[in-house]
Amino acid sequence: MKRLWAPWRMEYISRGDLENDECFLCEKQKNPENDDEDFVLYRGEHCYALMNTYPYNNGHLMIATYRHIGDFTKLTKAELVEMMEITRIAVSAITESMGAQGFNIGFNLGCVAGAGVVDHIHLHIVPRWGGDTNFMPVIADTKVVSEALKETYERLFPYFEKNNIPRGFDEV
Repeated sequence: MKRLWAPWRMEYISRGDLENDECFLCEKQKNPENDDEDFVLYRGEHCYALMNTYPYNNGHLMIATYRHIGDFTKLTKAELVEMMEITRIAVSAITESMGAQGFNIGFNLGCVAGAGVVDHIHLHIVPRWGGDTNFMPVIADTKVVSEALKETYERLFPYFEKNNIPRGFDEV
């Protein structure tokens, strides 16, 4: 059996507020005037894009619904379509601005599947590059994220701004 070691995630796991009453995905959508501080890249009608502040890799983004819902089967068609449209823009933005060579894209549905937030649907987009896994996590228990979140945000934001997604997915 192979093991995935991610010791840099301990800061996230040990925060102690993972079970507080307020969902961080609901919190981040409340104040559009704080989007740059909260690393929110795009706000759609049903979903929004934000950077993961505890990334597995540079440019690790999440697309979340505004609606606080944990049951994937209960998402509306409009939510699903907009989520995929934002994902398409994100992949393009990360490829163009950061030169990503591949992506891991997916949902962690349920606690046993690794969901850190079980009751708020969100999609992870993790950019990958040849050689992005190296000796540091194995030898030094350290994950190297080579660019500050604010710099990555400033690099990606213009792509979301220029690729504004059309509204009105309710007709879909």
